Amino acid sequence: GLSARAGWRWASQVCGIMLVCLKHHAGFSIGVSMNESDFEYAGFWVRVGATIIDTLLIVVITFPLLISIYGWKYFDSEKLISGPADFLISWVLPAIGAVWFWTRKQATPGKMALSLRVLDADSGEALSIGQSIGRYLAYFVSAIPLGLGLMWVGFDSRKQGWHDKLVRSVVVRAKVRGPKPVKFPKA
Repeated sequence: GLSARAGWRWASQVCGIMLVCLKHHAGFSIGVSMNESDFEYAGFWVRVGATIIDTLLIVVITFPLLISIYGWKYFDSEKLISGPADFLISWVLPAIGAVWFWTRKQATPGKMALSLRVLDADSGEALSIGQSIGRYLAYFVSAIPLGLGLMWVGFDSRKQGWHDKLVRSVVVRAKVRGPKPVKFPKA
């Protein structure tokens, strides 16, 4: 089987490779000040794409760790939490990771891959730690009523889900995402 040490090593290597790739991803830079006219609100489907990337990354990191600790029987359990390591790996570490990425990088890896940023809706700056913790907890509020708070992004003029509205955050992306705008000379 997979030992805990091998699981941690494997997960850290995967994370390191993904972060290096994201750091060099064209069109995404941290700390570059831009005018609000350079941004547009990120819509529902691009945010779903970012969530899928983040979910896959979490699975790639957590499953080897959980399997190394609990074995394959972990997936047969009907318990919400199988033990202290499960709680730490499945609930606490993803929350800490999301808060860290939102405050330090203005985006989770999935959002970075798609050149999205999570910003304070009033100032356009990075979220505070308090806002980030509140945003993470507000995901549960958004998800509980059949995901209505998450789907709200598709209907809101600022593309905010309930979790965004509750902590005054927005998800944006640059209007021009390529090396230069597309122009058709004969159009």
